Amino acid sequence: MLPKTCRKWSILTVGYIEKSYPSDIYSSESLVRGLALVSSSGMIGIKNRKRVHRMKKILVIRNDKIGDFMLAWPAFAMLKQSMPEAEITALVPSYTKALAGLCPSIDKVLVDCGKDAGSLGKKALIQTIKAAQFDASICLFSDSYNAKLVWRSSIPFRLAPATKISQFLYNCRVKQRRSQSAKPEFEYNLDLVRVFLEKFATSVSEPCAPYLVFSEDDLSTQKSKLVQALSLRSDLPWLYVHAGSGGSANNLSLAQYADLVSGIVAENAMEVVLTAGPGEEVKAAELQTLLGKKHVSSVVYDKNDGLQDFTRSIACADAFIAGSTGPLHIAATVDVPTVGFFPAKRSATPLRWQPINSEGKHLAFAPPKDKDKDVAADMSKINIDAILPDVNAFLARVV
Repeated sequence: MLPKTCRKWSILTVGYIEKSYPSDIYSSESLVRGLALVSSSGMIGIKNRKRVHRMKKILVIRNDKIGDFMLAWPAFAMLKQSMPEAEITALVPSYTKALAGLCPSIDKVLVDCGKDAGSLGKKALIQTIKAAQFDASICLFSDSYNAKLVWRSSIPFRLAPATKISQFLYNCRVKQRRSQSAKPEFEYNLDLVRVFLEKFATSVSEPCAPYLVFSEDDLSTQKSKLVQALSLRSDLPWLYVHAGSGGSANNLSLAQYADLVSGIVAENAMEVVLTAGPGEEVKAAELQTLLGKKHVSSVVYDKNDGLQDFTRSIACADAFIAGSTGPLHIAATVDVPTVGFFPAKRSATPLRWQPINSEGKHLAFAPPKDKDKDVAADMSKINIDAILPDVNAFLARVV
C-alpha cells in the first residue's frame, strides 16, 4: 500500500507520471482491479497492483563520507537481490567512486560534482541523469542539494527520508526520525529500500554479510605484496590499528592506543600494522614511536595504490581496531573482525554507527553516557585497563 506521503500518480508500462490519480487509490485492491491506464500501445487492463514492479533503472544516492557509503552496502544488496533485473546506478562523490566500483550490487557508478560545484558542473550532472532515464531514485541521505537534484532531473519516482524542509521535492517520503538514533544507520537505509520494494509489490530478499568477498587468489597475491613491502611475518595473525579519524568522529588518544595494543600483544603474538590515510601519516608514526617505547614492534602502512588496493589490504587483516571512521566500515564490509570506539552522544553512538560485520564479529566501546554532549564524547573516559580483558577475549575467539 502506498503511503499517504506519496503524491498523485498514474502508471504507464514505461514509467510513471504525476498528477493523475491519488495515491490512496492503491489502498483498496477492489479499486485497483479493472483499472485501465493508457500506454503507448493503447489501453492495458490491470487486474492487480503487482504489475507495477517493473523497474528498469534505479538511481541510489549516498554521496557523503566513506563510512556512510559503506553502511549503504546492505541496502544496495537488498535492492539488487530483490530486483536482479533492474540496473542499479550509485551516485557517489569522487572519493568513494573506487569503492562503489567494488560493490557487487552496483551496476553503474555516477560521480556527483557536489553541492559546491559551479553551475555548469551541476547542469551537466542533471543532463547526465536526465539522459539515463531513471525510473526511480532512492536518496539514502537527504538534504536540499539531493532533493533539488532528483527533482530537476525529472526522475518520476523519488523516495527519501521525510526530513528537512526540502522533502516536498520528493513524491514519496518515509518518516524515520534518524536523529533519535534508535537503530543502526544501515538499518535506516534498509528500511528505505523495503518501502521502495513494497511500493512495487516486490518480495524483499534480506541480505547478509559479508557484502564483499575477494577470491583466494586475490588475497594470496595481496598478502604476498604486503609481506614484501612491510616485512610482515605470514605465520602470525595481522592486527591492523587505525588511529586517525578523518575528521569524522572522536577517537582514542595515541597514548590510549599504545596502552591497548601493548596489552593485546602481551597475550597474543601478532603483527601490528598501523594504517594511515592521507594526512594521517604523522599520527601513525607517532603511535609507532609510543609502541616502540613499550617494546612493541609495528609497521606503518601509509602507502597504497588507491582505495581498491587499500580495501584488499584490509581484507588480509585478522582483526581491525579503529574509531568510527571509514576504514573501520571498510573492514566490516569484508567481514574482518572489528573493535570500534565511539562517542556516547546520541548522534554518534555504537548502535547508530554499528559496522556491518556478521553477528559476533564486532566489539564496541564508548564513554559512559552523560547528558552533557561534550562529556559523552570524551574518549579519554574509556578505561583501557578495564576493557582489555574483553578485547583479548574477543580476539581469542575470532582470530
